[in-house]
Amino acid sequence: MEENLDINNEFNKEISDNITKSNSEEIKEPRSEKDINMDINNVNFQNNSASKVGIKNEIDTPVKPITKPKKELPIEKKPFQEFINIHLIPALIEEINQRGLEINTINLTNTNRPIAGDKCWVINCEIKDTCNFWLSFEKDDISSLKSISLSKPNQKPSIIESFLIDEKRITLKLIISRVLQRLNGQKLIGVN
Repeated sequence: MEENLDINNEFNKEISDNITKSNSEEIKEPRSEKDINMDINNVNFQNNSASKVGIKNEIDTPVKPITKPKKELPIEKKPFQEFINIHLIPALIEEINQRGLEINTINLTNTNRPIAGDKCWVINCEIKDTCNFWLSFEKDDISSLKSISLSKPNQKPSIIESFLIDEKRITLKLIISRVLQRLNGQKLIGVN
């Protein structure tokens, strides 16, 4: 019990010293024990109030959700004409040029499909002194039914073949590789 009294006395002395230091401009008069206890209670109340206010402010502050940067739409999900004209045709030109061949013309039109004669979207490509090919899309969607026709220069195509019918996911690279595979299979752009 004496230890508790000693601790309380030390605590009271520290608080009294702190209060006296902060009130140095005031006239120092002897203080009663009652005044000291009231000051201690005031200090404790102020400390508790301040910490509660701080906690409340932390709780009340609305949490802003972290916004993730929007992922760019994959090129295969872009509108049909944008995909064909901005991505597919330039990529085909680049791949064919890398093989030492030159393209005379390449374009996308909504016209009659070679041989079948039905109206659809057709990429018509003429490779100088090598061949022509027609890559047809039934609808303005790269996932729609597709076909390809090939011919030697200055000839009309005689066969229409289905194109990428078993593929579930159509990508730019897949279309390009299969076009080149068909041209190579007919020995039009290289030797087997």
